[in-house]
Formats: sequence, C-alpha cells, structure tokens
Amino acid sequence: MSNATTPNTPAAAPAMPAKAPTPISMADRLLELKKRRDVLMLGGGADRIAKHHAAGNLTARERIDVLVDNASFHERDGFAKHRCTTFGMDGKDFPADGVVTGSGTIDKRLVHLASQDFTVGGGALGEVHGDKIVEMMKMSQKTGTPFIFINDSGGARIQEGIDSLGAYGRVFYHNTLLSGLVPQISLICGPCAGGAAYSPALTDFVIQTRRAQMFITGPQVIKQVTRENVSAEELGGAEAHMHYSGNIHFIAEDDRHAAALCRRLLSFLPSNNMEDPPRLAFPGDIGTDDAIGEILPADPRRTYDVHNVIQRLVDNDDFLEVQAGFAGSMVIGFGRIAGRSVGIVANNPGVKAGSLDIDSSDKASRFIRFCNAFNIPILTLVDTPGYFPGVQQEYGGIIRHGAKLLFSYSAATVPKITIILRKAFGGAYVAMASKDLGTDAVAAWPTAEIAVMGAEAAVEVIFKRELAEATDRAAKRAELTDLYRNTFSNPFVAAGRRMVDDIIAPSETRRYIARALEELQTKRELRPEKKHGLIPL
Repeated sequence: MSNATTPNTPAAAPAMPAKAPTPISMADRLLELKKRRDVLMLGGGADRIAKHHAAGNLTARERIDVLVDNASFHERDGFAKHRCTTFGMDGKDFPADGVVTGSGTIDKRLVHLASQDFTVGGGALGEVHGDKIVEMMKMSQKTGTPFIFINDSGGARIQEGIDSLGAYGRVFYHNTLLSGLVPQISLICGPCAGGAAYSPALTDFVIQTRRAQMFITGPQVIKQVTRENVSAEELGGAEAHMHYSGNIHFIAEDDRHAAALCRRLLSFLPSNNMEDPPRLAFPGDIGTDDAIGEILPADPRRTYDVHNVIQRLVDNDDFLEVQAGFAGSMVIGFGRIAGRSVGIVANNPGVKAGSLDIDSSDKASRFIRFCNAFNIPILTLVDTPGYFPGVQQEYGGIIRHGAKLLFSYSAATVPKITIILRKAFGGAYVAMASKDLGTDAVAAWPTAEIAVMGAEAAVEVIFKRELAEATDRAAKRAELTDLYRNTFSNPFVAAGRRMVDDIIAPSETRRYIARALEELQTKRELRPEKKHGLIPL
C-alpha cells in the first residue's frame, strides 16, 4: 500500500519544537540555599527555642559557638535527612536530623564535635542522626583530633525502631575505636537516658550541668518496681553522679560553664596519642618554697589537706581537679610544672586519713591509664596509712580494685615521679607508685615514714611480751614506738635500700620535679609485645 498522500488529503502540519525548560539561575539557587540554611539555623523553630532558653539552656548551635573559637565552626551533613516513613515520619522534616555536627578550633587546635538539638524531635537518635555522629568520630580518627559530644536527647527515636538501636551500637563501637587514640569528652547538657548514657561512659571525661539528667531506667521505672521514691535529681543529677556513682568528672553550673571547663581541660591534653601535651612558656628560675613544709603538722597523727601542697607545686596555682566530689581520700587532676603538663595523683590525709579504698583505687587507676595513653607524666604524692579496713570493703572486692592501682602504675611507661610526704605503709606504699613498680624518680621528705605498718601498730605486735611485763605500759609503748620509728620508719633506711633515690627538703620539691621532668622528656620504655594486658576489672 502506497504511503503517498492523495490530492484530497491535507498535508500534516510540521511538529512544533518542544519548549526548552527555563533554567534556574544561580541567583535562584543561592536564594534556595539561603532559605534552607535559615531553616537549619532555626532548628525546631522559634517557639521551641524560646522554651529552651526559658529553661535556662542554650541551643545546640549556641553551645558550639561558646565552645569553639570565634567563627571557626564548619558544619557537615547539615542537610542530611532521615528515611523513616512509618508512624507519621513520612515527609516530616527534622532540620539537621536533630544533631549538629562538624569541626572547629579550640585555642587554634582542631576538634570534631556533635551537638544534639533537643528542639528538633527532642534530640532523639535515629539512624541518620547516629551516623552523623559516627562520621565525626571517623574524622577524629583520621585527623588525630579530640572528639566532643554534647548530649541533649530524649533517647532513641522510637519511630525508627531497631534502626535506632543499630545507630547506638555504631556510636559505642567508634567510642571504643577512639579510646586511647584521641581524647573524648562528653558534655551532658540535658536528658541523657537509657542506652544513650553508655556513650558518655565510654569517653574519657564527662562534664554534666546541674540542669541535666543521666540515668538508665529513670525514677518512674524505679518507683514501679521498687518502693524507692526517688526524684530525677536524686537519681540522675550531677551531684548524684559526682558523689555516689562516680560516673562524671566535672559539675558545670550551666552550658557556658561546661564549655569553659571543656576548653580548660583540653589545654592540658595533646590532640592525640602521638603528640606530647602542649608546653607553656615558663620564664626564669623555678625557685624554692620555704612555706610548703609548714603545711604538714608536726604531729604525724594530725591530718591536713593535700590540696594545699599541690597548689604550691603547680605553676600559678593552676590545678584542674578531676572528680573532686568522689572518693575524697584520693585527689587527681592536671597541673603544670615549669610549663609541662602533669597528671597528679595524691593521697589526701584529710579524708579517711588518706587510706586506699575501692572507689579511690578505681578513681586513680583510670586516671593513670588516661595519662599513660596520652603521654602525660604522672606525679604521685604519697601519705597513706594503708588500705581502708572493713567488711564492706572486703565484700566489695578491695583486693580486686586495689590490684587495678598496682596494674595501672606498673603498666604506665610515661615518666613517673613520686614524692613521699609522710606515711607510706604496707601494701599501700607499694601501690602508690613505689620504686619497684617502675617509677623513674622517687624522693622523700625528711618527715617520710616508710614501713610495713605504722610504728604504733608494729610495737603492739613485735613487743607484745615487753609491753605485758612493763610496769608503766604507756611509757614503755612510747619508748618502743620511738625505737621502731627511728630504726625502720625513717626515709634513710629506704634510701639505704635504694627504694628512695633522694631525701629532699620540702622547699626543693618543685625544683626536683622540674629537673626530673626535664631529664625524662626523652624516656623510652619498651615492653613485651602482646595484644593487651588484662587489668583486674
């Protein structure tokens, strides 16, 4: 059949070319970008931000602004979106998916961070929310920079079900990968409930504001399953975690104070385990201090506050105490001597006579291991009568917990310097960075008493018959106590056995420590190759 048209058939009209789409101009694209960024900046909206402010809280972005150097924050994944379509989530927009992530500088040193936004869906953690946090942790690992996590979240995003649980698992896994590699600091600035509390527990330092709450089950659940009538403040408040659980390291009055504490803490720390801590300039001669020796009472039975000794040893009285309200018989924290960062571990005779117990052993052990991981020399100040006695301590595992202190000091390869101020008795003497645990420099004040036990107790054992036969038991006890103390408890006996490297005047202590730090700055100590030691957890 022919395809030709017949004379009576009109020719088809030529096809009109399709109209080309109008290109969107760069100006329009930039306008859209600005609008989307404005949405990000508003988080959950003006009303929710106002409510957040009324409760005395800063927003997620405001917390970042007060933490990092001015205009240094660079956001990443701001336009990330969840992919949940169930339980009313389809099409629901969560700006930044409820967490602001990125990098910035603190004192011109790079950090990576994540700040949860409670104004967006209560800061609940879902799949993308968690992956944004993990991405910052990966960047910390790649670049060797501290990771800071500002927590303010109602917990898992229930609408996302097990995807939220998986996201939590990835966060915990990367907390563990970063452990000992870069410093990790958690700021608890709002609720931190359930599984969310385990990420802070895996980090190196936790700073909690007084308005924040952190717990696993919460007071309502406890009320349901027990007769305990506890409030959120009693259970998960900062005071509870500082004084009872030992879960946190610093209490902040508010968000701004938390940021200031974080900045101050980082000033003592290196950015990663391959660097040394920053050293500050310290001009002039370190000098001597005649007043420091007056802190110790003449009577060895009287107590004193070791904080007064520490303040006179560190540069400019600048001592950042860690866990100040927990296990007060042990004081730990950071200071500088001749500009060098040191981690300080000290018995405090003002609390439990400075004896070692379960909590003080745990407190010191974890701190020692942190310092060792990040190349921070350890200064130990000793004044302890021994381990704290009692049935509860024995049942609670004081043997196991005390062994952590032995393990931590023995495993540490950073410079270790010990000053024995007064009492150093029994197993506690050994545990407090004694020479035989690999300590590099050990000095004693003339007031030091180094022995298996105190002279008074030793006399009761050694001279039991003589005391029983004495006509004046009190006078005989005093005579024998002096004999024992002069024979065994003075530092010259220990120095003669090379358990003490030197006996120094208290006024020379700062100079002694500074000189030791200088000599030990190139210390290298190789250990047998192995996967890791097995600390008695």
